[in-house]
Amino acid sequence: MSKYNNKKIIIDGIKFDSKDESEYYLYLKEKKENGEIKDFGLQQKFELQPKFKKDGKNYRAITYTVDFAIYKWDGEVVYIDVKGYSTQQGELRKKLFDYKYQDKKLIWIAKSKKYGVDGWIEYSELKKKRKENKKKVV
Repeated sequence: MSKYNNKKIIIDGIKFDSKDESEYYLYLKEKKENGEIKDFGLQQKFELQPKFKKDGKNYRAITYTVDFAIYKWDGEVVYIDVKGYSTQQGELRKKLFDYKYQDKKLIWIAKSKKYGVDGWIEYSELKKKRKENKKKVV
């Protein structure tokens, strides 16, 4: 179990941090086989802030590792992070990524059979739909 109570899953010899992440891998694998995307990669790391030293203390670099990089036929690269829910640390890292890498597209994806297309939806859209749904119920 991980720190977020996710079970590690191994598919094709690759260890995934969650079931949803492993399912998104299979989803991308199928899209590649069908020719819908050119290719995809796993676990690309970006430096958000370099390591530094202050008052004799060493500080490690702050990094963000995305789950997937999708390479489209037109040359576009979309970076995907599969989320079950967000954390304050994750939100901060996304904001730092978006600031530093304004030329790169990072999307948080969530699994949702109810709202998603092919079972997947952008995390921000899922939050909006859940909020709207709550208003209707009340």
